[in-house]
Amino acid sequence: MVIRVCETLAVSERRVCSVLGQARATQRHSSYVSDEEEQLAARIIEMATQYGRYGYRRITALLRREGWKVNHKRVERIWRREGLKVPHKQPKRGRLWLNDGSCVRLRPEHKDHVWSYDLMIARTSDERAFRILTMLDEYSRECLSILVRHIRSQDVIDQLFDLFIFRGIPEHIRSDNGPEFTAKAVRKWLSHLGVKTLFIEPGSPWENGYIESFNGKLRDELLNREVFTTLLEAKIMIEGWRKGYNHFRPHSSLGYRPPAPEAIQPALIPSTLT
Repeated sequence: MVIRVCETLAVSERRVCSVLGQARATQRHSSYVSDEEEQLAARIIEMATQYGRYGYRRITALLRREGWKVNHKRVERIWRREGLKVPHKQPKRGRLWLNDGSCVRLRPEHKDHVWSYDLMIARTSDERAFRILTMLDEYSRECLSILVRHIRSQDVIDQLFDLFIFRGIPEHIRSDNGPEFTAKAVRKWLSHLGVKTLFIEPGSPWENGYIESFNGKLRDELLNREVFTTLLEAKIMIEGWRKGYNHFRPHSSLGYRPPAPEAIQPALIPSTLT
């Protein structure tokens, strides 16, 4: 506005600033963007493109992991300046009731204390439906396995059998009341191994909130963004996403650390011959 008035009325900048109440220091100030700022903005845009459903806080955690010395306020400023989408915050909802007729949820206290599993449905590009069995350790948030196929109760037993061999047996397993989980064969087998089953109330998915939240991330970040031409392609891409979720993706409830970060192997020092 100051520049326009100066050009229109042919008066000095000093007089226009005085009349309009604009500080001359502000008027003459020119913004300076350092090379680091441009590189940071380019990297934020690159990450936002690669991880389309990550917000600026999770992007901040990834930047710090790469060695950038930034806080979330600076990343948010660049995020908004570049017109990137900031996900809307969801309202907090209570999940634990103690009044009559309510359900008191068993909360995980340590690793392998409570596992949970659930089923999802997805489709290939030719509209063929397939099912996804997801299994989660509620304490560490680690995704134990994802089975992609047409799933029956025996498939649930086979998948649990493999996990029990390599990881050990949990104390509890939480699930809904689907026929694959409430089948007599599944319950009898788990009871024989000493695993306690926790079935949520019908129509109360929030009682299985850990696995429901995980399934939402899987659908939002992968299933809704990719087209699967074959079942084999779906298996490969979903397994790749699971590994990235466990070893790379920052988790907000874990201080923006991944649930199961890969260990850094120390370099081997060759022994000298004497």
